[in-house]
Amino acid sequence: MTVNNHNGNINITESVFANIVGHVANSCYGVVGMAAKNAGDGFVSLLKKNHYEKGVKIIPDGKGLIVEMHIVVLYGVNLPAATRSIAKEVKYNVEQMTGFTVKKVNIFIDGMKVL
Repeated sequence: MTVNNHNGNINITESVFANIVGHVANSCYGVVGMAAKNAGDGFVSLLKKNHYEKGVKIIPDGKGLIVEMHIVVLYGVNLPAATRSIAKEVKYNVEQMTGFTVKKVNIFIDGMKVL
């Protein structure tokens, strides 16, 4: 993705967006981690910090972005409240750090973890 301004062009890769989304999501209450889903057997695994792009997809949509993310949450968390909070934080941080407008954040809860 490219941002054009008076200083020139700035190219931002999808892995940068994935790292922003992953770090923000992991700092939210109730999130255990980002998830990657193995399509072959439906097995869900937590992603390490340098592999967030496997759990985040950025879709350009006109002049904005749609963020799709897969997470694992802590058992017992209020899911609607947690996902609203995560979506709000992701939208705010991506917009502040990159200058792109986030139109929508789709959150897929792929698993729950009991502590």
